[in-house]
This record gives sequence, C-alpha cells and structure tokens, in this order.
Amino acid sequence: MGTPHRRERLRLILVRRVSTAGQAVDGYGLDAQERDCRKWNAAAGHRIVYVVTDGDGKGGKTGRSTIDERDGVMEAMQWIADGHADGILAPNLDRLARELTVQEAILAYVWALGGRAFTADHGEHLEDDEDDPMRTAMRQMRGVFHQLDRGLIRKRLRDGRETKGERGGYAFGAPRYGQQAKDGELVDLDEEKDVEALIRRWHDEEGLGPRPICRRLNGEDGDGEAIPSKRGGKWHPTTVARILSPEAREAARQQSARARAMKREDSRRTRAGKLLGTFRADT
Repeated sequence: MGTPHRRERLRLILVRRVSTAGQAVDGYGLDAQERDCRKWNAAAGHRIVYVVTDGDGKGGKTGRSTIDERDGVMEAMQWIADGHADGILAPNLDRLARELTVQEAILAYVWALGGRAFTADHGEHLEDDEDDPMRTAMRQMRGVFHQLDRGLIRKRLRDGRETKGERGGYAFGAPRYGQQAKDGELVDLDEEKDVEALIRRWHDEEGLGPRPICRRLNGEDGDGEAIPSKRGGKWHPTTVARILSPEAREAARQQSARARAMKREDSRRTRAGKLLGTFRADT
C-alpha cells in the first residue's frame, strides 16, 4: 500500500486593508476581513504566520496607492524574500488593491519573489502562463470590475452630495459656526447662535473688527471670561470674519478648495516621480 498523499501546508501572510477610517468600523473592516481569511485558511489547511495591515481605525490606505506606499504589503514582501513565508492571503482582490494596475503590480512582485497569492473568495491566483492566456484575462477582468464598481459608487456619492448642495441642503464638510449636522441635515445650534448674535452686536454697536472681537472672545482684554470656539480652542480672526461676512466665508471655502487641489496635484507628481524612479532602476 502506498503512502497517502499529504496536502501541501504553506506559510501565508494575511494582508488586510481599509481605505477610510469609517470603513474600519462600518464597512468591510479589518476584523471581518481577517475572519473571512481565517475561515478559508482553516478549510485549506495552510498556516497563517503573520498579519499585515494597511490603514487602521484612525486613517485608511487607498487601494490606488503604489506598492511602496503600502507599508503592510511591503512588509509581507520582505517576509517572502527572507524565506519566512510562502505567499500572501487577502480577503479578495479588491482589498489587495482597488486599481487594476496596482493589483497586477502586487501579484507580479509576489510571483517574482517565488511566492504564491491567495484570496478567500477565490483561492489561489496562479502565475501567468503563456499557454493559458485566459487565466490572466479572467483575473484581470475581476480586477476591472472591482475598479469599475468602486468608481461608480464614488461617482454616485459625489453626484448625490452635489445635488443636495445645489438644493441648499447639507452635503458634506464641517458645519459652520452656529449649526450642526443632525440626521443628515443642518440645524441651528442655539448656544452658538447666541454667540453669533453677540459678535455681530460688538461689530455693529461698538465698531469692533475681527481682531478685537477675537481677543474679547478669547478673554484676552480683561472684559470677561473666554468663550470656547466651535472645536473648544481659541478663536482666530478669520473665523470671526467668516461669521461677520458671507463673502469672507465664501473666499475661505474657495481657498480650501484650491489647497485641496494643490495637495492632490503634489500627490500625483510624487507618485509619478516614484514610478519613474522605479522604471529607471529597472532599466
């Protein structure tokens, strides 16, 4: 009688990712991802030797990040390169990466190191084979639809916020002083409305500008106790100016929008520089 065939038992790195802090709590969070991976692994009979994470409860890591921006993925690669693990296990390709290009780069890196790649919803993703082009096409097709699905969700959310904002409703962002968000709508906050009225009275009746008003609110002129700002800290003249002038508030909003656009552009240029540097190193 021959010896029974023993199932191969691999050492796997469990890879988790959340893209936003909210997702860590409300969506497909880290605990749920790990639970699905461990359930699959229990049936497959491999051994999870380490767990890496990109993003946490305080902040996420977007699936569009390049490999070198994914600390968890890079740590997993190091384990494989050092011979301490045989591959990676993710809950699905979407958690591995949201963009197809990033997904393929991560898989190519794993395979180049001699490792293997698994997802809990599919099993093993085999390395590309010239004799089986359908294998690559089907995997990439899954990645395309993951990316499309996420893109459509983001577009619907943006469209919904813009439509609600155009109708005068609360769309997104921090409510201004004197208001708070409740059940998706802006409502007046009586205590802050009283302070707003006080600020306007100081301005209209005493002729005080933003800076003197700011000093008085902060209790720096000796006329009374300090009044906390919306976030509980000290007042700033620009905050007072926004309360006194809708034009100043709109100017501040536009300035914030420009700052966000510049940040996105800087991020794009940094990412392009990293990719170019990697290309030059490879050539």
